Amino acid sequence: MNCRRRNTVNYKQKERTCTLNYDKERVWESDYLWAKCKELKLEEEYLKYQVRLMNSYLGVFFLLHILVVASYTIVMLTLTNQNTERIYPNVAIFIFNSVVMLAVLSINFLEDFVQRHRWLMVVTSALAVLSLVASDLGLNAYQYIFHDWPLSAEMDIYVLCIIYMFLPITSIRTAAILGFVVSGLYVFYFLQVLSSLAVYASRTSHGHDAITIDIFHYLGFNMLGIFFRMMNDTMVRASFLDRHQFIMEENWLNHALNQEAMLLHNILPPQIAKTYMGSIKNKIMQADSDTEFGLRNYQSSMAVQIHSDVSILYADVVNYTHLTTTLSVESLVMVLHDLYGRFDVAAAMYKVQRIKFLGDCYYCVAGLVEPDPDHAENAVSLGLSMISHIQEVRETRDLDIDMRIGIHSGSLFAGVIGQAKLQFDIWGADVDIANHLEATGKAGYVHISGRTLSNLTPSMYTILPGTEEAQNDPVLQKHPMNTYLINGTSSAIPSKRITYYRRQQSVIDIKSRPVQGAPETNTMADELREDFRNMPVGGFDYRRIFPCSPRHGEAPRKTRREIGMCCTTFRDSTLEWNYQKQPDFIFKRSILMAWLIGVCLIYIQVIGKFCMMCVVVDACVLIFLTFLLFISWFKKVCWWKYGKNTEDKQYSKFCCMIFHLHEKILHSLLLRILCYISIIICYCTVFGMILITCDHEVFELEYIESKLYRYEVNRDTCFHPWAVTNMMALILGMTYTFARIPFALKACITCLETFSYLIILFSEYQFVFQHSNTTIPYMRAEIAHCNRILLMFVTLYVKEQQVEFNAKTNYRLNLNLKNKQTVASATNQSIIILLNNILPSHVVELYLYKLGKAELYYENYPMISVMFAKLMNFKMDLTSLRVLNCIITEFDILLSRYKEYYLVEKIKVVGCTYMAACGLDFSLAAKVRRGNSFRESHHLPVRRTLDNTDPDSEFDTQDEVVYLMTTFALDLMRTLASCNRAYAETPFDRSLSSTEIAIGISSGEIMAGVVGASQPHYDIWGNPVNMASRMQSTGLPGHIQVTEESAKILMDFDIVCHKRGLTYVKGRGKIPTYFVAIDDKLKFYSTTSELRSRASRRFTVMSMIQSSVHSSSSGDNSEDYRNKEEVESENESENEAQNESENEAEKETEIKTENMK
Repeated sequence: MNCRRRNTVNYKQKERTCTLNYDKERVWESDYLWAKCKELKLEEEYLKYQVRLMNSYLGVFFLLHILVVASYTIVMLTLTNQNTERIYPNVAIFIFNSVVMLAVLSINFLEDFVQRHRWLMVVTSALAVLSLVASDLGLNAYQYIFHDWPLSAEMDIYVLCIIYMFLPITSIRTAAILGFVVSGLYVFYFLQVLSSLAVYASRTSHGHDAITIDIFHYLGFNMLGIFFRMMNDTMVRASFLDRHQFIMEENWLNHALNQEAMLLHNILPPQIAKTYMGSIKNKIMQADSDTEFGLRNYQSSMAVQIHSDVSILYADVVNYTHLTTTLSVESLVMVLHDLYGRFDVAAAMYKVQRIKFLGDCYYCVAGLVEPDPDHAENAVSLGLSMISHIQEVRETRDLDIDMRIGIHSGSLFAGVIGQAKLQFDIWGADVDIANHLEATGKAGYVHISGRTLSNLTPSMYTILPGTEEAQNDPVLQKHPMNTYLINGTSSAIPSKRITYYRRQQSVIDIKSRPVQGAPETNTMADELREDFRNMPVGGFDYRRIFPCSPRHGEAPRKTRREIGMCCTTFRDSTLEWNYQKQPDFIFKRSILMAWLIGVCLIYIQVIGKFCMMCVVVDACVLIFLTFLLFISWFKKVCWWKYGKNTEDKQYSKFCCMIFHLHEKILHSLLLRILCYISIIICYCTVFGMILITCDHEVFELEYIESKLYRYEVNRDTCFHPWAVTNMMALILGMTYTFARIPFALKACITCLETFSYLIILFSEYQFVFQHSNTTIPYMRAEIAHCNRILLMFVTLYVKEQQVEFNAKTNYRLNLNLKNKQTVASATNQSIIILLNNILPSHVVELYLYKLGKAELYYENYPMISVMFAKLMNFKMDLTSLRVLNCIITEFDILLSRYKEYYLVEKIKVVGCTYMAACGLDFSLAAKVRRGNSFRESHHLPVRRTLDNTDPDSEFDTQDEVVYLMTTFALDLMRTLASCNRAYAETPFDRSLSSTEIAIGISSGEIMAGVVGASQPHYDIWGNPVNMASRMQSTGLPGHIQVTEESAKILMDFDIVCHKRGLTYVKGRGKIPTYFVAIDDKLKFYSTTSELRSRASRRFTVMSMIQSSVHSSSSGDNSEDYRNKEEVESENESENEAQNESENEAEKETEIKTENMK
């Protein structure tokens, strides 16, 4: 009960407090973005991009200003009442000044020149602005001095807009200084020149309040411009950094992709690899959240192709078996690496595709990758070159070795079967013929068939009759042919290639080598600069008009077509919605600007005419704006106050409520729009109070009386028209500048505001506006007011349309980069998965990032068990290949059950022979790979420890690999039996259901690694490998033959082994061999030893395997199966455990048979 109360108290305490997380908002702060650009050394690139962006805005301004000049010229010439000749000076000066201003600004389109002299942008902008201000004020002064006509300013608001929104001034501070200077000039002019005029002094009864209103107008427009520049700079910098991140990730991913694809295509031909990659990639794209992609994550398929005109070369090292017994494993691997490296270089020179090697056997195909009419000649040339190379190695290393080579021309099947440790291989009758030509050949000669000879030029070679062994070979007798021996000279390998390889054939210290998977720094920097030059700068391309400007990259035309030009909305509604629903982390700045503009409007309204209702409304508006300001800035203030200690600070429930409300607004487009519309309504309410307090009928009467009786009209009766017009212009500016609101909504609201104001202007309050100052002589004042509002509307629309277009173009391009990155990442994952299904994972990492081409990598293992299992009576046709693929796939599935305790690793499949090894401990390499680092001794012979138990244990745990390998071999036999039963009930050739398997196992010290100069292929070497192959070749179908050493180990595990006797093994003579005792139900025979320790050891090992299998496969409903043999408990009797496991094996065999059906 106390615990429950304590939990309740803790829950309430947790509900009352919360912490502050300001990370997301922080990345949108101006100082953070600036510091990030500095940190990434992008400031210079950003300034270059900003120059291009400013020039784009400047190009838009050229079109806008030409439109403004043309419109004003038409208005001045057509809408003036009389004396149009007095307008001509205005028109002439206005046009002349515009031409001069555009000419001065056009220097900025010389982009390369301006990039070197950026001060020109400020100078030309200042000159253009001052010339426009001088012409505007000069014309006003001219009309006042010579014609006694005081005019209001025509271009003041327009000049402020172009300073902040269009001119190429990269510094916000410089733009602000220029803006305030222009505002000061206008205030000074009207204060000094017109203050003596009664018409100006009578604008308000409060004396200098009129000039105060003007100051607040200019202050509001300057704040609006500064806010726009700050917002634009923030958005552009954020987009720039996003683009940098995407580009960096894409470039790094592409480099990794190229590296991995190169490695993959060195192992599998591209057309074969593409089939598997597509399957894996689809799985990744469909289930992105699934991080486990193993053998069962893509459907098994047989990627096999038919090649009808090729030449097959088989080469075998003579006296190799003797080498395995006389040389150390390290020396043997060094010799093989030397030989195979030379062979690979020669094969590449003669355009021959190496398939694989099996111990001392090296076979390849000419004309496989690309059709080649000279395939036979290339194969023979390669064979003669290989003989010369091995002779050179024999002399330099003082070894008794030679080369026996067989070549046959014909057709074959080439591809990949199975689904684990995929390897490219070849099959077919002509492949067997080439193999037997090698086996019956003569050392130092190339043994060829008559078909190969028919494709050669005999005069180039010394041709001798074939061997007698070939005439008596049973396989060759099935295909009657003449065979020949060739001894001649082939084109020597260029010395530069041999020299290159010799430099690479030694074991190199990889610690001193750079990471090869990483792109060069200079190349990356060049690519980044090129991508930044290609970043879009808006819908208007000034370089089409100014050919002298350099044409760097542009936004793709497809992206431009996706965005509408009027409202700049994506034509794809889903894309538009995704863009609009992005969170607005700069919302607080918009609210701050809205509050400042609201204060300006309230002051202008209050200073104009005092009324109690106006004070109440103004107070409500101010309270509402302050409430929004408090919500939006409260989190920022807390972060300012507590700084980095915000994570430890616990805030009250009220603070948490404010934080939560702020987060809701940031992430909700609907709430942001609601706040935006509420602010606009507040502005319109303040504006409406000015209109409501104006009694226009009284104003008309007073104005008429003032004309009749010659006295000045009291302006307090109604509002001052230019103050109201400037207020509306300020409202229009804030309506457009509010961030993260749909542009179409802004355009609709500004259209509504403009239309409403024009109704007010030309209807009920027309008399008030008509009797205010005009801007052009003889032009009706209401037309001047209309011009001001329409000019502001068009200028703001063009500005916002350009900014929105840039933002959406960058968003679309970043989205495209992200999509490309996703696809590239999926491709990269598929390649990695496929590579890890071909090579061990740590070998993949080494060849991607550490080892160079032709470098030797090897590992030494003191105790490994090796198995060769050959399927007998298999005809190599397409139908048999399909069956073989299914059987090998079933064998591969078994591998997933031998991963946790001691790994059973598939090495290769050669023809119908399945080769595997147990004890290759890759767990250490896997841990290193997850840490993204590598052991420091990869370049040295690595001895991986296999002892996972106490070293003082009674038994040598390394011997367990022999028992596990034998158990896996027995599982292969059971799997094959299930396949045979399934195929026996299918309607096709019954001979396919009579397949038997012969298995050989040996154990001992071996070397594992990768040799050769191309096509990394993980293999193992040593006497156990050679002996396991001999155990299989001299064994009997349906039996597991083992060496004497392995038999003794199995007997320690209570496995009966029958001595076969002395068996002749090539290179070793007669040695004792054993058959593992297996009953008719494919189960081990066990002894009835009274020493329970021996039996318990066996069951202990199986219990550990079974527990790891259950832990790794819990929740897995796949069709995987494996014999759960002889596992129960050490405390139970041996016979009970065995009987139970045998019953389980029978059940699983029945299940497997049903699955195969």
